[in-house]
Amino acid sequence: MKNFLVRTVTGVLFGVALIGSIIYGSISFGILFALVTMLSVNEFCTLIAEYKKTNFSKWLAIIAGGYLFAAFYMTTHMNPKMVLPLFAPYMAIVLYVFIKELFKTEGSKLDNFAYFSLSQLYAALPFALLNILSTGGATGGATYSFVLPLSIFIFVWCNDTGAFLFGCTLGRHKMFERVSPKKTWEGFIGGALVAIGAGVALSCIWDIMALWEWVGMAAIVVATGTLGDLIESCMKREMKIKDSGSILPGHGGMLDRFDSTMIAAPSVIVYLSFIGIIG
Repeated sequence: MKNFLVRTVTGVLFGVALIGSIIYGSISFGILFALVTMLSVNEFCTLIAEYKKTNFSKWLAIIAGGYLFAAFYMTTHMNPKMVLPLFAPYMAIVLYVFIKELFKTEGSKLDNFAYFSLSQLYAALPFALLNILSTGGATGGATYSFVLPLSIFIFVWCNDTGAFLFGCTLGRHKMFERVSPKKTWEGFIGGALVAIGAGVALSCIWDIMALWEWVGMAAIVVATGTLGDLIESCMKREMKIKDSGSILPGHGGMLDRFDSTMIAAPSVIVYLSFIGIIG
């Protein structure tokens, strides 16, 4: 009962903070997700260091991830013509990390190269790409709109809720029992139905896309969000851990909370670019 209460309170506070920061404006959006980016990179690097005994610089990875988000933020919301000057420092950090590894005499350089790169690709880049989504639907010369970033989280939450309810009541056929024993095809279908229903509802609230485009976005979030969840479950099973961290009482770590979004966000960008919603 106590754990349920802690989980509920944490979930409500986290949801309020997330929704409020996205809706309030670009600055609160930027501050929140810059923090999430750095915490996620820190979490990933900590897990890898414990599991693989790597010795690459965690702090450089965190700084690089935070700067990557900032560079995307400034490019999309402040000055799109400053792409090269804004991203040059990030490339300098990456090059410094690789050059530094050349002079180390201990540890596996290949592991350090690989896991530093993965910390940026897996734990930092997806959040940086949310900046591109936040420009879609902006009107009147503005560079920020909360509609698309918030919609992704609405679809993820609806999918999770539907999958849990349908899985608990109707779940019979396992999806990937070796990776995630509790996931069922019935839960997957239930989550998809709830998320698509949310897409229909959002098409009535926001007119930046047609009904079929909203439904398509919901379907992509369901498919890729589930994949993101399975990928993180696979990583945790390999490491023999239950949660990626403990920063959110009752909910685990940042990677646990954003695993679906980290694959869904880049996928939605490709989809929205294909149908011409974002350029």
